Amino acid sequence: MNATRNFRRPRVLIIGCGDVGMRCVPLLRPRAHVFALTSHPARCAELRAAGVTPLIGDLDVRRSLKRLAGLAPTVLHLAPPQKSGDTDRRTRALLATLGSAAGGRRGSVSAARSPVVPTARLRRARASSVDAKTAGIVPDGVRRTAASAAPPRIVYASTTGVYGDCGGVWIDETRAPRPANARAKRRVSAERQLREASARGSVLASIARIPGIYAGNRLPLARLEKGTPALIDADDVYTNHIHADDLAAILVRLTTHGRPARVIHASDDSSLKMGEYFDAVADAFGLPRAPRITRAQAQTQIEPMLLSFMSESRRLVNRRLKEELQVTLRYPSVGDFLREAVKARS
Repeated sequence: MNATRNFRRPRVLIIGCGDVGMRCVPLLRPRAHVFALTSHPARCAELRAAGVTPLIGDLDVRRSLKRLAGLAPTVLHLAPPQKSGDTDRRTRALLATLGSAAGGRRGSVSAARSPVVPTARLRRARASSVDAKTAGIVPDGVRRTAASAAPPRIVYASTTGVYGDCGGVWIDETRAPRPANARAKRRVSAERQLREASARGSVLASIARIPGIYAGNRLPLARLEKGTPALIDADDVYTNHIHADDLAAILVRLTTHGRPARVIHASDDSSLKMGEYFDAVADAFGLPRAPRITRAQAQTQIEPMLLSFMSESRRLVNRRLKEELQVTLRYPSVGDFLREAVKARS
């Protein structure tokens, strides 16, 4: 009985179900049957224990994605691009697979897995605003035909690194991307592919640009214990933050209220330089503050990957997050979380 009811529920597919994806699961499960793509069979037990149906597949192996075609009308695309090149080949493979359903090439998906989309709901699925109860997730039923299939709704987890260095000024989502490294170029590539697919009508893609993610298990404690230096204030950069639980809530909210091809800053209200952030965490957990060095000294004392994050300064306006998505953050600032963490420790 439970299995039958599961197949009749709305479906959501999570691509890249790591820490943030797992935080999305309890927000989705009360109203949806959640699937997750994983390339690691060892994770299947963990996913099942969380109430998720695991699917084995690899975004780098196109033929392994066939089962995804037509599986779910809502997709959380949280997987990063591959580690080389300027084009995100993983997003290209995912879009090609999801697009194949619209072309009727769904032979690998059973009738029980293929949702029907009545005409009225198809019109609502294409609308820019969706009722909160339907959540923009199209209910399952019998096999849908190519003529009646609504384009899948995709929420993509991008990065604010696409902007490059902005000199510490406040920016909103209309700022043109100027990626400064290959990682950010691949993210811009993914965004471009999703926007173009939305323009063609093959998907309805919303994009969340995400800054530094933190949580109780994602704090720079090891860095502080190691004594890794930070920049002196004159050379320091502004960074932006979002708690992982708030991020999960934002991503799930985008499945219901995200506008096609629209970008949202998934950022809190903090306005901190990187060194200030490290100092706040150190003080909250009773650790020594990071020593400060000049940028010139950092060139020889800090590894290139970390140094690249210390070379971009910007502050994010999150007006769309609050006004369009009407999101109320659990942790409006890093300080709010740290105060709660201190109380919990004491």
